[in-house]
Amino acid sequence: PRVALLATGDELVLPGAPASPDQIVCSNPFGISALVTQAGGDPTFLGIARDTRDDIAAKLSQAQTADIVVTIGGASVGDHDLVIPVLKDMGMQLDFWRIAMRPGMPFIFGQLGQQIVIGLPGNPVSSMICSRIFLVPLIRRMLGLEDTDFAVEQLPLAAPLEANGIRQHYMRATLEIAPDGTRRVSPVGSQDSSLLAALAEASLLIVRPPEAGPEPVGATVPVIHLDF
Repeated sequence: PRVALLATGDELVLPGAPASPDQIVCSNPFGISALVTQAGGDPTFLGIARDTRDDIAAKLSQAQTADIVVTIGGASVGDHDLVIPVLKDMGMQLDFWRIAMRPGMPFIFGQLGQQIVIGLPGNPVSSMICSRIFLVPLIRRMLGLEDTDFAVEQLPLAAPLEANGIRQHYMRATLEIAPDGTRRVSPVGSQDSSLLAALAEASLLIVRPPEAGPEPVGATVPVIHLDF
């Protein structure tokens, strides 16, 4: 499947470009491109769209041959979150917007003609985890492949977990292997959705259902591996 990736936001600059104090390096499309390639897709980066309707529409018009259109950022409710209005002007049918998951609540899913549209949140960790949870299995299904490597596995905890809130939480975690081969999982120190270092440290996601109670060391929890 051909996957067109569009980053949005006046605050973004490409790696290597000079950045003002109120700008950050655009990292999401490169991590997502790697996920798309690994899943069997063919990614194309459309560049960075500035926070204007005209620029977003112009960049999206370059994605006409794509099977999946992925926007990054601009999916929330601020004054500069223009992705949904532009996509609707272009004829997108919005299936749903915003989901009860953490990280990644601002999430767009719709159809634009024969294209599938996914709108990811702008925070780097949210963007990558939403891609792993939604975009990767979508690509595999379009390839006619089974999602056997996406199956949830049950593993014991190496550290206790506090009670969860109202959203399903995909906690970044590491895998510990004892000398006898026993495997346990432990959440990384920070679950902040802006910290790529914590995501880079992680090898899997602990899936915490909404309103899940606290879990002690040794309790089994569902996990999804980040590598596939």
